[in-house]
Amino acid sequence: MSVLAYDLGAGSGRAILGHLNDRGMETREIHRFKNEPVKVGERMHWDILRLHHEVLQGLTLVKQHGEVPESLGIDSWGVDFGLLGSGGELLGNPYHYRDIQFNGMMDQICQEVSAKRIFERTGIQFLPFNTLYQLAVLKRSASPLLREAERFLMIPDLLRYFLTGEAVNEFTNATTTQLYNPMLAEWDGELLDHIGVSRQCFGEVVMPGTSVGQLRSSIRHELGLASIPVIAVAEHDTGSAVVAVPATERAFAYLSCGTWSLMGTELNQPAISAESLALNFTNEGGAGGTYRLLKNIMGLWILQESMRQWEREGKGISYAALLAKAEATPPFASLFDPDDDLFLPAGDMTERIRQYCRNTGQVVPEDQGSIARAILESLALKYRRVLEWTEQLSGQSFHGLHMVGGGIQNQLLCQWTANSIGKPVWAGPAEGSAIGNMAVQWMASGAFKDIWEARRVIRDSFPVAEYEPQDRSVWAEAYERFMRITAAASPVSPDSDSGSEV
Repeated sequence: MSVLAYDLGAGSGRAILGHLNDRGMETREIHRFKNEPVKVGERMHWDILRLHHEVLQGLTLVKQHGEVPESLGIDSWGVDFGLLGSGGELLGNPYHYRDIQFNGMMDQICQEVSAKRIFERTGIQFLPFNTLYQLAVLKRSASPLLREAERFLMIPDLLRYFLTGEAVNEFTNATTTQLYNPMLAEWDGELLDHIGVSRQCFGEVVMPGTSVGQLRSSIRHELGLASIPVIAVAEHDTGSAVVAVPATERAFAYLSCGTWSLMGTELNQPAISAESLALNFTNEGGAGGTYRLLKNIMGLWILQESMRQWEREGKGISYAALLAKAEATPPFASLFDPDDDLFLPAGDMTERIRQYCRNTGQVVPEDQGSIARAILESLALKYRRVLEWTEQLSGQSFHGLHMVGGGIQNQLLCQWTANSIGKPVWAGPAEGSAIGNMAVQWMASGAFKDIWEARRVIRDSFPVAEYEPQDRSVWAEAYERFMRITAAASPVSPDSDSGSEV
């Protein structure tokens, strides 16, 4: 029994074939490809047609391997979208969430509509690139895209549409927009009315595990394929990654670790409260009608951008060599808050880290090892803070932390995270999003009766590395220092009392 999972990240994509048999789940990477933004003038876009091409390449390669998957599913990052016009034509390449045109709109909307009101209606974390603010920018700049738009589709919705011709919105990714009302279980008409975007553009929202069509006949004929059902999986990649967390306890904490770090827990209902608003947590949809109470953390983006900067300067270094330098560098010399607004845009992260350290009276890191160490230690310490908040908001106590995603290949980060939180870290599986994507497809077919049976099989099928905490007293002292440093430079959350309500 085989299924095909497409897992699209902010830097690369993968097509992974999964088999389910008596021995458990097995995966095989069929196709890996880059996903690089394209800058045209001042605008930054996703190359969505190239991504569609790579999806078709994956199907071609599956056929060459002699496989006929029983279904396929696509997951990706959240918030970004495409618009369809008359006749179902795509209206331009989707914008990248880091496009500078979206800067400042969140603050403006929160002056007009109180952040408290927005959070009460959506339960979603305030991030400057949320879909709500992207659409508000397009509307207020009189974008012709919105004038002509007849349908709104998130990135996986759009790629599914290219494959099937069916325009359907999926629940987990819809919740990332800050335009979906979980209490009403529908798009929030009041927020859409406020920004002046037609409700008619927003279609039916289906739950993970829904079959949403078959491959178009034109694709079947072009590639010589049989009809393959396309499943709306948990299409936000973190939603799929959480499905793959090999937890044994109902109360568990996870960290999906990659370009972004997303830490939280799984709940049956959204945790929408003044406290979760004050801590800027989010309540995103999950598989099986669950909600992911979590917080976005800047993640390995800062390290990735630093490495790109060194490459531009002719000082490129391998990942393994950089981690070795970091490990050999004296500890806790330079700490910073990874979520400071300073680190959100693309650019020279190394100079921004130095600027942060100068501003806070710390040792200014100069060489690659000290910069990498500052990044990884700061992330590990931030993880402890967010884990404490997660326990506080959920009313649960966690015995350890499940780490999934590509970031777990950074063993130094895994060990330092265990040291920081003072609890075990269970790292695996690395391809969490793709495995969760497959699991939802098998839940849709009835091969798994529910998410907990899927997790049991995942736990038995893939290795999990355990990291026990070390040097607890040293890390506890570093955490206190981290808290003092970041308190003076923490980003300001949206003012929950500002502006008028909708």
